[in-house]
Amino acid sequence: MKTNVRMTKTLGVGLLAAGMALFTACNEDPEPEMPFMPGMETFSYGFNEGQLLNNPATAYDGDGAGDHPRNLSAKLELKEMENGNAEVTIRLENALDGMQYPVHVHDAADPATTPNGTPYNETPNGEIFAGMISISNGMGSQTMQTEMNYDQLLDTYEGFLVVHDPTQDISTTDLGTYLVLGIFAQELPEAEANLRSETFMYDFNEGQLLDNADLAYEGDHARDLMAEIMVEEMIDGNAKITVSLMNSLDGMTYMVHAHDAADPSTTPNGTPYNETPNADIFAKGIEGNGGTVMAENELMISFNELTRNYEGFFVVHDPTQDISTVDLTTYLVLGAFAR
Repeated sequence: MKTNVRMTKTLGVGLLAAGMALFTACNEDPEPEMPFMPGMETFSYGFNEGQLLNNPATAYDGDGAGDHPRNLSAKLELKEMENGNAEVTIRLENALDGMQYPVHVHDAADPATTPNGTPYNETPNGEIFAGMISISNGMGSQTMQTEMNYDQLLDTYEGFLVVHDPTQDISTTDLGTYLVLGIFAQELPEAEANLRSETFMYDFNEGQLLDNADLAYEGDHARDLMAEIMVEEMIDGNAKITVSLMNSLDGMTYMVHAHDAADPSTTPNGTPYNETPNADIFAKGIEGNGGTVMAENELMISFNELTRNYEGFFVVHDPTQDISTVDLTTYLVLGAFAR
């Protein structure tokens, strides 16, 4: 402490001595303790597109048993506690509401020593992090306090951070089931999403769907009209449909519908489908131009759900006659939807 003392010629010896004693006492005051400033680091992890090993074969397999959107991401937060140990928090974003995600830290290991040749111990290290993260409004997090020193965990621990897919059975060996696969306490940059698309072609209705020539088209429309459905996977897990009509008539509006399959014994006219179109899948009028025309629809179901599980009919109605939902001979195109 710096003290300025101003003295005048009239200052007495006693006052000077008292001032010096005060100066000495100030110098002997203890230094204030510095507040604890915890260390903290945050690491972001993109979706597993195979970027950790630079190998697309290790990316999440959308064609496998799972069905998860590819926009999920994770954050790892390490915080130093006052005792010097580390607190680990993992946050998930763009996750599925109501699901519980197994999230694990796995110690790195020599593949020659592990049962299945993995470069990590298949049993998670629960002393660092192994838990189920519940999701609400697309987000969820969980915090665990460890018995490991913060600096050691940050700088010397070797391991992997894995977010497992809650839409399928858990695996500790199949990297194609991992939504996130990264090195613990190391950034995993986002990579280009491996989004799928598939195209389905439809010829003119000659009765081939039900192998019955009596159900072939009867009317005045040219028989060279064809159709195509392209299904695209979206980053948020939903699908987009684009319907194209080839050799359309200029100025004519084609009603194009998806009809849910149904038990004929339950429908009013014994049709094997619901006569009311499913607009959530596709129900639009497409204006012909003499060539190829198209229209699209974004769905609230996944690529897998549409191409694997949805059962319905794809119908292109004839714009040259009144629309019918029961007379198959008025259908220019009749096929199984997205098959």
